[in-house]
Amino acid sequence: MLELKHITKVYEAGTTQVEALKGIDIAFRENEFVAILGQSGCGKTTLLNIIGGLDRYTSGDLIINGRSTKEYDDRDWDTYRNHSIGFVFQSYNLIPHQSVLANVELALTLSGVSGEERRARAVEALEKVGLGDQLDKAPNQMSGGQQQRAALARILVGQPEALLLDEPFSALDSFLREEVEAQLAALLAEFDRPALLVTHNRDEAYRLCPALAVLEKGRVLRSGPTRQVFADPQTLAAARLTGCKNILPCVRRAEHTVELAGWGRTLRVEKAVPEHCRFVGVRAHDLRRPLPGAENLVPVRPGQVSEDPFDWNLDCTSPAGGGHLWWKVSKGTLTEPCPPLPDMLEIPAAAIMPLIGTEEDLHQ
Repeated sequence: MLELKHITKVYEAGTTQVEALKGIDIAFRENEFVAILGQSGCGKTTLLNIIGGLDRYTSGDLIINGRSTKEYDDRDWDTYRNHSIGFVFQSYNLIPHQSVLANVELALTLSGVSGEERRARAVEALEKVGLGDQLDKAPNQMSGGQQQRAALARILVGQPEALLLDEPFSALDSFLREEVEAQLAALLAEFDRPALLVTHNRDEAYRLCPALAVLEKGRVLRSGPTRQVFADPQTLAAARLTGCKNILPCVRRAEHTVELAGWGRTLRVEKAVPEHCRFVGVRAHDLRRPLPGAENLVPVRPGQVSEDPFDWNLDCTSPAGGGHLWWKVSKGTLTEPCPPLPDMLEIPAAAIMPLIGTEEDLHQ
């Protein structure tokens, strides 16, 4: 349904030009739920606005149902925005002096649907999001999570051809966020149309979206199935954005061998190491105590220790003074004490991620 071909967006800022998007190529399958993951200012909201018809691209093409939008006139864009796309934003945009039911019915006011059908569809949509007993409440009588679900019901009642979500959970606390996420996941399982989530939260993207595109400085660094992107981000910047704590300078010695700079150790790598690879990534939870006959052992000394509710985080330093390794150890119980640090840690060959990048990328 939707395909972006080398989309660019340039803004005028006084006498200078700012490139917000620099050649984006993405295609969305009919029933695909995709996350666009990136930091603030990377261009992800600009991308969402262009896909939704709220902003125009500078060059390239947006293909909708096989038709180039270069052919669109203002009426085509209005029809697309108002009837094909459903937007869910950070703010709920509910009308405060109307009931929740009236807010949802409002989405069908200009659709030519009779009043009776309008009400029936609105009630059904609110029941689907778990608000069937809240129909007559005003928005200010509801929690933030309930308001976000009402906003979602208002979008879905119009039966859009695609759903665009711009950081929809950012205003919710962690408990409400998980509740609304679960509700959204259940609804999208029945949606059977493209949905796009813009977020800076890697955990949110991983939990909700089977497909992922990592955006940095207006470019797509990596895209594909979410688990695959996390397991093999390929670039240093994508590894950082997906939460990799350990980025280690290295020297490539062979197709499956690297030497860790500052650690005095040569490691076997299961993935093929590109010739211009200068870094490897290792996720903190992939480090482990050495098993009998283990390979890829690195000597460590204890450093700073911090505690999360369900994990211990240990900063392990190299005896040679060459760097740090963050080791995340899951707790069995909340009160489980921090485990003693062994003299050696194992870096499993399958957990090592060869990364392309520069020193500048490392310190951004």
